[in-house]
Amino acid sequence: MRRRLLAVLMVLMGAAALLLCIPLADAYARGRTEHLLLQRRSEAVRFADLADRMRTAADRAELSAEIGRYAQLYGAGVVVVDTAGATVARAGTGPAAQAAAAAAIASGTPAGTPAGSGTDAGAAPNAASEAADARRRALTGRSTDRLPTLRPWGPRTVVLAEPVGRDERVSGAVLMAVPTEAARRDVTVRWSLIAAGAVAAFAAAALVAAGIARWLMRPVLDLDRTVERLTAGRLQARAVSDTGPPELRRLRQHFNTMAQAMSDSIGRQRDFVADASHQLRNPLATLVLQLENVEPHLVPGPGLAEHTRALEEAERLEELLDGLLALARVESGTVELTDQDVTRAVRDRVTAWTPVFRAAGLELTASGLPQDLRARALPDAAGRILDALLDNAVKFVPRGGHVEVRAVRGTDGSVIVRVADDGPGVPEEQRGLLLRRFARAPEHQNVRGSGLGLAIADEIARISGGALDVGGNVPRGLVVELRLRS
Repeated sequence: MRRRLLAVLMVLMGAAALLLCIPLADAYARGRTEHLLLQRRSEAVRFADLADRMRTAADRAELSAEIGRYAQLYGAGVVVVDTAGATVARAGTGPAAQAAAAAAIASGTPAGTPAGSGTDAGAAPNAASEAADARRRALTGRSTDRLPTLRPWGPRTVVLAEPVGRDERVSGAVLMAVPTEAARRDVTVRWSLIAAGAVAAFAAAALVAAGIARWLMRPVLDLDRTVERLTAGRLQARAVSDTGPPELRRLRQHFNTMAQAMSDSIGRQRDFVADASHQLRNPLATLVLQLENVEPHLVPGPGLAEHTRALEEAERLEELLDGLLALARVESGTVELTDQDVTRAVRDRVTAWTPVFRAAGLELTASGLPQDLRARALPDAAGRILDALLDNAVKFVPRGGHVEVRAVRGTDGSVIVRVADDGPGVPEEQRGLLLRRFARAPEHQNVRGSGLGLAIADEIARISGGALDVGGNVPRGLVVELRLRS
């Protein structure tokens, strides 16, 4: 979410920078063009006055000398024409002089007219047309009042015209082809400064936006981490970030209040289960002891058989209470996760259970145990879960069966412990019930046990940040897979 927020802010700031910089750059280019027009138009007016006063050869020589000095100084081209288009005086060399001469003779209609103010061949028709239009306007008594806007890429030369004489006394026109290199250089420098300022402003705004996004998202991320810890069973986790907008700070307070209420409620429930289990164990142990003491005084017959069944049920109830007490302790989530050697835990449990499996007529093997498989989990989580899985296999796999324990590292770096058997297995529609408390398949109702073993194992895996999954083996049997984070 933080990246998306930053992306939106960056787009908005970039658009704002463009909307500010483009008009500013265009305004400067227009202003510089206007400044060039005013500068050169004042010279054109002076040349028009000299041409208007020209009566003798000396006047013509003075005019030629003036436009010659001007053309040499500024690299411009100047042409003075009469109303018939004949050249009266001309000065300048190079592209500017050629542009002025072309403007003097251009009619504005032929598409192939030489370029007057363009930067390339493609712009020549438009430039020649503008020059011819300026010439016609000047011969009707109107001065050039607008030039093409100067930009770094062009035009290289602009043409302006000034009438000789006024009103009905117009006797010709002064055509000036002015190089724009200096003006375009000024525009380039100013545009570069504007672009640099825009980049600097954008960078500063980006830093501010990153700080704002971090300020806004810190309490949200804190809430997200707290929810993750609560989901993992750490009921004492609370949101601690006290930054961000007032709305998010109030949300943090309400969230912590809700989490505390939930923790208190669940704690009371677990305390009740633990207390009830603990308190019932003492009278139940007394009852079992009394039943065992009565047994020697019973004679063989129906009474002895009923006594045996009563003793078995009492022992089953005692096992059930032990399971409830263990589950309440696991669910309390008060123990911190630790780093543990899963490979060693698997080897130790397989070694410990091998005699039990041998006595039950089963084969227990371990394979694929790489060295130093480590995971973060509750203390001895792998061993406790493996005990529950192997105990479950001893109960439900018939004699002659085979159980394999395998530990590998997953593609995501997690540690995977698989317990696979070739027993009768469980129908797919009933596998989801195996991890529930007290859940059993109908055909296994009479098997000894409390029905809490896999539920406790699943809770240990969940609190450890892992998972316990049940699936089918090929060609038959059951596979239980434990996945822990490394």
